[in-house]
Amino acid sequence: MKVLLYLENQSSLSVSGIGRALVHQQEALKENGIEFTLNPKDDFDIVHINSYGPKSYHLLKKCKKKGIPVVVHGHSTHEDFRESFRCWKLMAPFYNHMMNRMYKRADLIVTPTPYSKELIENYKGVNCKVVAISNGIKLEDYQYNKENVEAFKKMFNITNEKVVIGVGFYFKRKGIDDFFDVARKMPDVKFIWFGYLNKFLTTSYILKCIKHKPENVILPGYIKGNVIKGALYYANCMFFPTNEETEGIVALEALATKLTLVTRDIGVYKGWLQNGVNCFKGKNNEEFIDYIKKSIETDCSSIHEEGYKVVENRTLDKVGLQLKNEYELLLKK
Repeated sequence: MKVLLYLENQSSLSVSGIGRALVHQQEALKENGIEFTLNPKDDFDIVHINSYGPKSYHLLKKCKKKGIPVVVHGHSTHEDFRESFRCWKLMAPFYNHMMNRMYKRADLIVTPTPYSKELIENYKGVNCKVVAISNGIKLEDYQYNKENVEAFKKMFNITNEKVVIGVGFYFKRKGIDDFFDVARKMPDVKFIWFGYLNKFLTTSYILKCIKHKPENVILPGYIKGNVIKGALYYANCMFFPTNEETEGIVALEALATKLTLVTRDIGVYKGWLQNGVNCFKGKNNEEFIDYIKKSIETDCSSIHEEGYKVVENRTLDKVGLQLKNEYELLLKK
């Protein structure tokens, strides 16, 4: 069995959650001895498409014509496109149309959580099997490393300050406006938001929020590698006030480094993230502030241990085994 893993415009999406999910898919298949290619010109038995653009749809039609099974990855939903890019309301009908035509013609849809599975199953015209398989995480990449912590502290000139971090594009959907509001009410804590979005794609509302951000917020842009891993270990908590996700790799990273996760109480976390057990889930900024203070001032080691159990069930070897089983079932059909 040989699988084509396909992502349209891969270079421009490499810093996104979808780009990182593609890397995780490659690792997951390697872990289970499954041959794969990223080149559509190669021979392959199954195609696993991670995007919804015209090239993706052309590939889908070509494979369907040849009788090659098509897996479409449900990274996105109608719901999580809202409150994202500039002019998202104008773009949404076109984007949703592209997404729908991929989902309608797929032989199998893989999506990260039971929440996104339920959403996609209820879209008009979706008749194929939809299965929930996490994007997964490579736990060995998130082991403590003192040099990474020192690299983070040096970059941000940190001695012993309290630090709260957030990660994501400059989307209202990601809750960056609430990140600023909470930081404004906690001036003695340093808040750092890792991420970036071209200003031409950023909504005017978020640009205004950035212009008037509080002094204790740092926006270093997109940073990867040792520095971000050091941040995950040094920070007092990960504050991820997202309004909508299909999973949230950022949340998995926090749990993998035993960093207290403070996030919003939204549908995607139902059943696997429990408030006060393996994370803190708030409904508004007042609750977020209380939970961040608790993360800083109290011993959260039991929450960290319970959170780590969550990601132990989402390691890439297990993700790859689940994908392998679904691929085999599809080939038998």
